[in-house]
Amino acid sequence: MRAELREFIAGLPKAELHVHHVGSASPRIVAELAARHPQAGVPADPELLAEYFDFTDFGHFIRVYLSVVDLIRDAEDVRTLTYEVARDMAAQQIRYAELTITPYSSVHRGIAEQAFLEAIEDARTTAERDLGVVLRWCFDIPGEAGLPSAELTTRMATELTPDGLVSFGLGGPEVGVPRPQFKPYFDAARAIGLHSVPHAGETTGPETIWDALRSLGAERIGHGTSAVQDPDLLAYLAEHQIALEVCPTSNLATRAVPSLDRHPLPEMVKAGVLVTINSDDPPMFATDLNREYAIAAELLDLDEQGVAALAENAVQASFAPADVKARLLTEIAGYTAERGSGDSGR
Repeated sequence: MRAELREFIAGLPKAELHVHHVGSASPRIVAELAARHPQAGVPADPELLAEYFDFTDFGHFIRVYLSVVDLIRDAEDVRTLTYEVARDMAAQQIRYAELTITPYSSVHRGIAEQAFLEAIEDARTTAERDLGVVLRWCFDIPGEAGLPSAELTTRMATELTPDGLVSFGLGGPEVGVPRPQFKPYFDAARAIGLHSVPHAGETTGPETIWDALRSLGAERIGHGTSAVQDPDLLAYLAEHQIALEVCPTSNLATRAVPSLDRHPLPEMVKAGVLVTINSDDPPMFATDLNREYAIAAELLDLDEQGVAALAENAVQASFAPADVKARLLTEIAGYTAERGSGDSGR
């Protein structure tokens, strides 16, 4: 990739829709928390974290991820992590992000529900004031923890309702965790106006995506990698403009795809599906959103105008307030015009 396009991506105002709270902890923060909580077994040496984050498969990734979750022991840990994630986003010109939060993981480990919510809300408002990063929350059910986690997540979402909450999700392993069992919880969340954004079709086939659409009322799909295996599903996603939250490096790291050059992103775009580019758990996968945009540009053979269109996709598919959307779209257009980009990419 030419240096000019990398430079363009680095300065491009962006939104991110699929990025996990704990999974966004930088090596510096993880090392600090690991030193504070050595019993979790996570390396406190930042250099050793790269080896620790070398995943053999999706199951191994989940085990490592949960060990990092175990480092978040009190409300101050939560607040610090959240604010530092926003700081890293600001450095990448991310103006708006929907951060996937898994309250159950922290509450289950002893952090009081209200203290947890106060910590993320304090970090959210401070980050917007200090850094210019607008954060919103997706409360995520950890599927591997079963229905008790769904009950707690739903109750916190529907009864405590933090100001930044916009959507309701489902993550964790897909194999052995059928999506339809979570329908009552998604129904309750949707009843109070939350948007449905479950993970589906990353490590399972298209039927999991159909289940997310039919049972959970999905308005966006986390990953959706296997959608390309079903032409009818691709056509449905394209017709209804249900965006896929695509995370290329994550899919490679968890072995959801065998190699980046075989990633299904081009097939998704060719079918007319609305795609957004995201980083998922960036430090764990040794990536960031700028690198994911660079990968997408290579896969799709995009120029600057085409990359800007990807950034616009994320804004349009977001659940940001109308004024935030308008401001960010204007900023993207102004930046692109100022750079004097060439012909539109495909």
